[in-house]
Parts: sequence; C-alpha cells; structure tokens
Amino acid sequence: MTQPPAGGATGTPGEPIPQPASAGPGQPPLTGTPPGPTPHPSGAPQRKRPTLLIASIVLAAAVLLCGGGGTAAFLALRNGEEGRGAKEPQVAVDGFVKAVYQDRDAEKAATFVCSAARDEEKIAAKVTEVQKYAAQYQNPRFRWTNPTVDNQTGDRATVSTRVTMTTADEKVADQELRFTVVRKTGWWVCEVG
Repeated sequence: MTQPPAGGATGTPGEPIPQPASAGPGQPPLTGTPPGPTPHPSGAPQRKRPTLLIASIVLAAAVLLCGGGGTAAFLALRNGEEGRGAKEPQVAVDGFVKAVYQDRDAEKAATFVCSAARDEEKIAAKVTEVQKYAAQYQNPRFRWTNPTVDNQTGDRATVSTRVTMTTADEKVADQELRFTVVRKTGWWVCEVG
C-alpha cells in the first residue's frame, strides 16, 4: 500500500473523497463556518469574567487579615507588662530582693515581677514567710551579693545572688537564689529558684 501525499486524504486508491452534504432545495449553499452562536456586534464576549468579584474578595480578605492582626497585637500588648521594667537583669533582681528581704513590701516586689508570674497572693505569702522567719531572731539584717548574670540568651537571663541574714547575737544564715529574668518592656523577674 502506498502512502498518500502529506496533507492529502486517506483511504484506498480509487475511493471517492467524501464531500459535504449540500443544502436542500430552496436553501442557500453551505459555507465553511460551523454552526454556533453568532458573535456580538461589539466583539465583546457573551459571558463576563468574575475578575471584579475576585479582586473584591481578595481585597476584603487582606483588610480582614491586616485588621485582625493589628487587633491581636493591640490586645496582646495591652495585657502585657505595665511599666518599663529594669534596664538590666541584675537591676530587676536587686530591686526584687530588696523589696522582699529589706523592705518586706509585697506590692513593691510585684513591680519587679513579669505579668505571667505576678500572683500577688504568692508574692505576699513569700514576704510574710520572710517576716515570720526574721521574727524568730534578734534584730535580723539581710544583705545580698551583687546579682550576677550566669547566662543570657536574647531576652532571657539567669541571675544569681546569695542572701545572708545576720542577727544581733551573731547568728548567720546564707541562701543561694537563682532567678529567671525576661526582657519585654524592660527586664522582669519571672521565676525564683
């Protein structure tokens, strides 16, 4: 069998090539355009694309996300730390220790504590515990070593100090304290160990 020329009709040799059916009597002859919808005179498509709707939805979603993020940030910061906090981790620890052991003032001690750990009842209980302990001795005095930063990574530091109680009858007691201090609007004591 031989191959037909490129672009030619296929079939067996000698077979007639099918022709399109002619129009019936009284009808105009068929042309090469297939039947289908007639184009609009203006050339615009019949169906409108929903681009305006899609753009409106995307814009509304962006406004909601930005507005929602801004609102969440406002609420998070609003319930954050009140005040400025200390300039350095050691300053926060020194202020806290002074408020608890020297001043024995729970409200003042709370001003050095981060909001996540600021439980006024627990702070007051600690101050009461120190007061009861001190009441057992003659004229007790508390002093402490300068707080030192043992470890600091970014906004978190570990600070230690040694608190010493000395009494009028020359009794001495030491206690090593380690603090976890965090930086938010300044440095705040968050944990005492």
